[in-house]
Amino acid sequence: MRSGRLSATGFVLIGMFMLIMLSGLVMVQASMRWQTQVLREREQELLKVGLAYRDAIGRYYNQTPGVVKTFPPTLEVLQEDTRFPTARRHLRKAYLDPITQREGWGLVMAPSGGIMGIYSLSDKAPFKTKGYRGELQHLNDKRYYGEWYFVYLPQTVAVNTGGV
Repeated sequence: MRSGRLSATGFVLIGMFMLIMLSGLVMVQASMRWQTQVLREREQELLKVGLAYRDAIGRYYNQTPGVVKTFPPTLEVLQEDTRFPTARRHLRKAYLDPITQREGWGLVMAPSGGIMGIYSLSDKAPFKTKGYRGELQHLNDKRYYGEWYFVYLPQTVAVNTGGV
């Protein structure tokens, strides 16, 4: 009779180990899904922040007094543009890179001087690599976030040179 009790206790112990192992696997899966969700949210935040910087650079460029337009010399100027009697704010605050969670951006310099765009300094692969349309279609088929450029390109004015 004594050996019967020991074997029943052994089955309970094995069952407990299997239950602990199964719950561990479930927890690993849950943490992987949570991490994936966090990275997807950071990717969306990168799009939002990148477009905010691009639009702020565009406002700075287009509101340049005079005929010759200039790009901002630094990103800090976008927060307080002192070229006017009353300082203008093209960007509310300086944003962290959502992917790296650090300050600092890669800068796209304009040929005439100044900053015409930004990009992330991350070498991580993005989740979404296809399906971008419109103003974001240049993000299709990019291998890492560092290839996601948010650049302001001034609109060129067509001049009619028709003959007289």
